[in-house]
Amino acid sequence: MARRHRAAGRLAVVVLGLLAWLALAGPAAAHVGGEVAGSDFDGRVTSVQPAVPGVAVRVLQFGDELEVVNTTGTEVTVPGYSDEPYLRIGPDGVWRNAHSPATWVNLDRYGRATVPPEADPAAEPEWVQVSTEAQYVWHDHRTHWMSEGQLPPVVAADPTRAHTVSEWTVPMAHGSTPVTVRGVLTWSPPPSPALTWTLHSALAAAVAATGLLARTARPLGWAMALGGVVALWHAAGTPEPPVTVSSHAAAVLSALPPAVTAALVAVLGVVAGRRGRGVVTGLCAVVLGWLLLVQGLPDVDVLWSAHVVSNGPPVLARVAVAVLVAGGAGLVVAGLAAARRFRDPEPAAAGRHAPEPQPAG
Repeated sequence: MARRHRAAGRLAVVVLGLLAWLALAGPAAAHVGGEVAGSDFDGRVTSVQPAVPGVAVRVLQFGDELEVVNTTGTEVTVPGYSDEPYLRIGPDGVWRNAHSPATWVNLDRYGRATVPPEADPAAEPEWVQVSTEAQYVWHDHRTHWMSEGQLPPVVAADPTRAHTVSEWTVPMAHGSTPVTVRGVLTWSPPPSPALTWTLHSALAAAVAATGLLARTARPLGWAMALGGVVALWHAAGTPEPPVTVSSHAAAVLSALPPAVTAALVAVLGVVAGRRGRGVVTGLCAVVLGWLLLVQGLPDVDVLWSAHVVSNGPPVLARVAVAVLVAGGAGLVVAGLAAARRFRDPEPAAAGRHAPEPQPAG
């Protein structure tokens, strides 16, 4: 019986390892665009005047990027910072002026790119096509805070309150019609670090206790069930990416494979726990914990940021990442402990020869 259990455990290790390896590619794609998931800054468009049907403008990445989508048959033009021609977004794609200083300055979030000598706002435009689609995303330095590692003066004076950092304007034109895009950049105080670390440490410890202290594997199975459900919710809450990256449906679909894999591993662990297979339950918990960590770590900044990017309620996004990261770490510890504590004992007399009969008398 012990040999059969050990063989089943080895098979489970191989199968679960394969599932984990197959799920490696998913979490990176789930974190759309590879950008941050949380920030204390937040930017938004407040008005587009006049409103143009078929032209959509929105702020991405908490104010770091500006996106324009033009589905009309008329070109949208965007000037650079010296009012020189910069962008043309229309039916034949996106064209960018190589002689505009904005072309080079906007390549870097903080404007640290080198501007070549030929980038002269007074020079004749040199149009270079950068996209065949009528949509474009760029770092427009009018919409975000430019000093890396330094808070705005109004925030530094009182970081305990929310503040309006700036109210910005980006001029555009739809054909010959001037269009003004207005927006606001705000800052909010982040959650208390002491409270954040205390809650997440407590969550990790509680999950770890299901393998370190529980008398049976069932509590560990319940913790795994929670992790599987949260993995699916986290994938469903994938935020809408820039249109230049993918559609929202495609982004959600790319996030589902690792989440579904995690859910399947959780189901296997729950079943094993209910049947008293502590070793298999522990192995499942180790693999599931690793899968949850891989999914949650790209979004870990939501745990200490004031604002969260998600397709659902921000509070649920925070809870989901907390379960993925703190709960995932706890599952790894609990699984290793359970696999050792619930290991089938060897028969006391295994491997011993029966005693030879002794002559009577």
